[in-house]
Amino acid sequence: MKLSTLTPVEVLAFLRLEEDDDLPADMLLTAAKSYVKGYTGLTDEELDQYEDITVAVLAICADLYENRLLTVESGNVNRVIDAILSMHSKNLL
Repeated sequence: MKLSTLTPVEVLAFLRLEEDDDLPADMLLTAAKSYVKGYTGLTDEELDQYEDITVAVLAICADLYENRLLTVESGNVNRVIDAILSMHSKNLL
């Protein structure tokens, strides 16, 4: 699945939530896409070339949903997200 075709409804299904829940799935999706673009330095067109990026975006959405607190208890990065995004990153310094 291309990242550009991912919808907020599919994000809710991935999170196993109903559409009537008070969750702004479009906001989660936008934030996750923005994070991926900033991390990798890829354009929207380039992101669509890699289907595993969609998995990373869904995992980021899940992480954003599960960790909604204003404080961070753990500084650990999800290893799957890190591995997928690092494979496609042009921003490595």
